[in-house]
Amino acid sequence: MSLYKLQASNSQSLFGTPDAPTPKSDINIIAQTPDCSSFLVLSNTAYPQLEPFTSYAGYDFTYCQAWGLTVNAEVVARVIQDLRKNAYPPIADYLDAKVKNDTQALETYITSCLAVKTRYPKGV
Repeated sequence: MSLYKLQASNSQSLFGTPDAPTPKSDINIIAQTPDCSSFLVLSNTAYPQLEPFTSYAGYDFTYCQAWGLTVNAEVVARVIQDLRKNAYPPIADYLDAKVKNDTQALETYITSCLAVKTRYPKGV
C-alpha cells in the first residue's frame, strides 16, 4: 500500500456522488486537514486523482481517533497492520472446517487468508 494525498476537489471524480457512488474498496482515508480540503489515503492503486504524498504536516489522524496519535510513518504502518488484521476471516471458520473435516471450507479459508496477505503485504 502507498500513501497518497487526495484534494477534496478531486473526491467526487474518484468516489462519485451520493446519488451515483463509485465505491473504491482499496482506498482507506487515514487523515484530513482541519478544513477537510485534503486527505491522506492508503491505496494499492495509483488513481489519477491521487497525488504523491509529500508531508504529514497539517493533517489530523482520523483512521482511529481512539488511538489519539499524530500522523507519521509509524502510524501509517500501524494502520496497515490494523487493516490486515481486521481483513482476515474469523478463526472460528478454520476450526469449524477442521472439526468437520470439510476440505472445501478449509480451502476457502486459506484462499481468503492468502487474499489478505496479497492486499496488505507485510513490511510495506
